[in-house]
Amino acid sequence: MQPDLEKPWQPLPEAALRQRQADKLRAYLRDTVLPFSAHYKKAWQGFDPRDLRTLDDLRHLPFTVKEDLADGPDALREFVLTPDPALLARRPKTILRALFQGKKRVQEGFEREFRPLLMTSTTGRSAEAVPFFYTEHDIAVLKAAGAKVMRVCGAQRDWRMINMFPFAPHLAFWITHYAGTEFGVFVLGTGGGKSMGTEGNLRLLKRLQPNVLIGMPTFLYHVLSAAAEEGTRAPQLKKIVLGGEKVPVGMRRKLRKLAGELGASYVDVLCTYGFTEAKMAWAECPYPHDKASGGYHIPPELGIVEIVDPTTGAPVGLGKPGEIVFTPLEARGSVVLRYRTGDVIDGGLFYDACPHCGWGLPRLVGNISRKSEVREMRLEKLKGTLVDFNALEHVLDDCEWVGAWQLELRKRHNDPLALDELILHVALLNGVGVNGGGENGERAKSELAALFAAKTEVSPNAIILHSEEEMRQLQGVGRELKEMRVVDHRPVNHHPAPIITGGQAS
Repeated sequence: MQPDLEKPWQPLPEAALRQRQADKLRAYLRDTVLPFSAHYKKAWQGFDPRDLRTLDDLRHLPFTVKEDLADGPDALREFVLTPDPALLARRPKTILRALFQGKKRVQEGFEREFRPLLMTSTTGRSAEAVPFFYTEHDIAVLKAAGAKVMRVCGAQRDWRMINMFPFAPHLAFWITHYAGTEFGVFVLGTGGGKSMGTEGNLRLLKRLQPNVLIGMPTFLYHVLSAAAEEGTRAPQLKKIVLGGEKVPVGMRRKLRKLAGELGASYVDVLCTYGFTEAKMAWAECPYPHDKASGGYHIPPELGIVEIVDPTTGAPVGLGKPGEIVFTPLEARGSVVLRYRTGDVIDGGLFYDACPHCGWGLPRLVGNISRKSEVREMRLEKLKGTLVDFNALEHVLDDCEWVGAWQLELRKRHNDPLALDELILHVALLNGVGVNGGGENGERAKSELAALFAAKTEVSPNAIILHSEEEMRQLQGVGRELKEMRVVDHRPVNHHPAPIITGGQAS
C-alpha cells in the first residue's frame, strides 16, 4: 500500500480541516497502529477509535514522552509496527487485491508498507541516540514532506542546491536529500564541515554557483564568512535554509549581509522545524525582511499538531503558547502518537491562511525553545544565579558587530573546588580588535560586558577576542557534527546545580 499523497488537501475552513484530520486519524488508529503496535496495544488498552470523533477528543488519550523511548532496545521495538498476517489477510482491501492482483502482489505491498529499510536517529548529545525506522511507505512520505518544504520555501525546479548538513543517520540530511530529488532540483550533498572541511565547501560554492544553501546556521555562517574574506562571488544565491539550531533575528541579518557581500541581490533566510520522532520537517515561507515570519507550515494530511500546557498537559487552544505535541497520520516503521516534544512555542498553532503566502495550512507561529535539550548547571561564582543561555545567545547573535562566538564554562585554575568562571570567546566583524589588540578591541569588550549585564544580569569573567579562523577551531568546524557554541570544560568531579540552556528546532 502506497500513501495517497499525489493530491494534497485543498484549503478548507478550519472546522472542516480539523474534522478531516480527525477522520483520517480514526481510520489510521483503527486499521494500522492499534492492531500492530505492541506499545499502544498496552498503553491505550480499552480505547476504541470510534470514540475519537473530533480532534478535541485527543485530550483523553495518554501522551508519549522521551522516557518511553529510553528504556532500551526492547521498548524501542514495541514502537515499530509489526503486522499480523492473519489480521492483514482479513482486511476487505486485502481480499479484493488478492482477487484482482494475486497473492504475490499483495505480499509485495505489505513489505513496502511495513518492512524497515532506513534508519535515522536522534543526535545523542545528552543521552543515548534513539533509532527510528522507515519503511518504503515512510520514504514516500519523507519525499512528499520534503517536496512540500521546497514548495513552501519558494524553490524552483531549475535551481541548484547545496546540502551542507553532515553525512549522518539524522533527519536533516535525509529529508534534504529526498526533498531535492522529489521536487526535482539539482542537489549536491557536501556532508558539511566534517567531510570536506570549510575549504571543500567553499570550492563547491564557487564551482556550482547555487541558488539554495541549506545546513546548520553556525556552519553556514562560517562558510559564508570565509567566502566573503576571500572575495568569492555567488550572485545566483536566492535562499538560505536553516535547521538543527535556533536562529535569532540577528543571525538571519548577518547571513543576509554576508550573502550580499558575495554579490547576491536579495536572499530569503528561512528556518525549518523538525525532529527525529516526527520523521519530517516543516518550513517557513518567504516573507519581507521587515515583517514577522508566517510560521512553520504543516501539511495537514501528514500529521496533527497540538499545543498543550507544559506543566499540566491540558490543551491550550489555538493561537496560545505552549508545548508542541505531534501525532503522525501516515507513519509506518517506528510510530509515536501524541508525542510530547518538550519544545515550547511562544506564539501558538494557527489554522488561518498565512499572511505572506496565503496558503491555508496549519502553522506554528513564534519562537521555539527546545526544552528537550535543557542542560542545567549553576555558576557558584554568581551566588546561585540561574543563567539562561537562550538569552545569552540572543544577546550575541543580535549584536551586529559580533561574528562567531563561544561561551566556555570552566573552573578557576582548573581546580574542582574553585569558583566557576564564564569565558566569552568572540570574533568581531571586520576584524575589529582581533587578538585583543587596539582601542577598538578594548571598547568592544567593555560594550559586550555592559550588554551582558543589562540583558542577562550576568557578566563574563573574561572576554577573549579571536580571528574568525581561531573561532572555527574553537567551535570544532569540520570536526563536530554541530559546531560548539556552549562548552563545559569544568573537571568531571565538580558538583554543578542548574544553568539553563536550550536549542532550536531541526
